[in-house]
Amino acid sequence: MEFLAAEAESWFYLALALAGAIVIGLLVHAIGFYIVRGLSRRVGRGEPVRKEVLAHIYRPLQLLVPLLVASGVVSIAAPEFAPGAEGPLGSLLHIGVVFSVAWLLIALVMAAEDIISRKFSMEEADNLRARKIVTQTRILRRIAIIIIGVLAVGVMLFEYEAFRSLGTGILASAGIIGIVVGLAAQRTIGTIIAGFQIAFTQPIRVDDVVIVEGDFGWIEEITLTYAVVRVWDQRRIIVPVTHFIESPFQNWTRETSDLLGTVFLYVDHRVPFAEVREAVGRIVEASEYYDGRVWRLHVTDTSERTVEMRLLMSAKSAPDLWELRCEVREKIVAHLQERYPEALPRVRAEIRGEGPVDVPSVSVPPSE
Repeated sequence: MEFLAAEAESWFYLALALAGAIVIGLLVHAIGFYIVRGLSRRVGRGEPVRKEVLAHIYRPLQLLVPLLVASGVVSIAAPEFAPGAEGPLGSLLHIGVVFSVAWLLIALVMAAEDIISRKFSMEEADNLRARKIVTQTRILRRIAIIIIGVLAVGVMLFEYEAFRSLGTGILASAGIIGIVVGLAAQRTIGTIIAGFQIAFTQPIRVDDVVIVEGDFGWIEEITLTYAVVRVWDQRRIIVPVTHFIESPFQNWTRETSDLLGTVFLYVDHRVPFAEVREAVGRIVEASEYYDGRVWRLHVTDTSERTVEMRLLMSAKSAPDLWELRCEVREKIVAHLQERYPEALPRVRAEIRGEGPVDVPSVSVPPSE
């Protein structure tokens, strides 16, 4: 009984020492952050960046600092109060420290991504450089988190002898297992390599305007294995990244977001070309969506019934170009209806005995 009482007393003192170490660690953490935040506000310059970093690392350090203090206390107090407890407690605290360090590194990676995303905003129309950097940052962030997680788990498992022996056995048969896994995961590995290739060669970037599988949309997210395309009607298309390496697709913002668009009109042969060209110029230049670069009107084809006119115009982005084309199409048709109704397409027919006559018809809707 005396032995048990002495043992319990030893564990009580050890637990008390650990509790004190944790409290001290929390106090050190709180005081340290209070001082650092105060200094950051005084310096002023670069405060948003420091504030972002401090916000991300606050919780990981709140766990890491007490664990480090507790590890130091265990190495000193355990041999004194409970000699057999130093090994198990030390291993547990070691695992906690490794987990905290991994969490801290991931938090720093997340902070770096947030800082870069804030600096390079994609809200601007011509955001090519921002899209390049944000795309690389997001993919590299995922890669970094995977690497940190794998290394942390490996260090944790290496703490125990049983897992070391297991690791030796696995390494001994790694040749056969590697061949089997390599054959089974050949396609997966190829997809991951394609993800790395996209990160650095960048055939697509976040917020690029693309046409994939016949749908128009924006690149919303890029991972190591797939990309998410947000279609104009709010649908999402999930596309393997290998598609952007192996198959042709349209990227409307590969080098710049400026675009040229067309509107086709089908009118009667009696249309006054000069007056229509002047009207198109007024409509395009008055539009808020026109970027002032170029507009043209060309007669591109004729048939026995209609004349095909192509209206060419420019805008600073795909959404603006869509609005501009719709606006010009509507206003030029309204202009022809009001000023030159005879210029709208007609169907000509001949009635026997009466000679040729013009039979008005419904306007043919413009097509792309």
